[in-house]
Amino acid sequence: MPTTTTPSPTVLERFPAGGPRSSWSAEEYAAAQRAQGTDAQVVMDLRTDQFLVVTDTIPQ
Repeated sequence: MPTTTTPSPTVLERFPAGGPRSSWSAEEYAAAQRAQGTDAQVVMDLRTDQFLVVTDTIPQ
């Protein structure tokens, strides 16, 4: 039986959650990546207390 694997997200950039602008920097970076054609989104990594900008596509 064939198995399918889900690609793991690629972290494009990390931003500290305790920064003065909170998630704004991560959201701005993700928006810039989307404008360039990369499907980027912001997620929170609770273990490291960081906002991560991630994509399921391979960055070019």
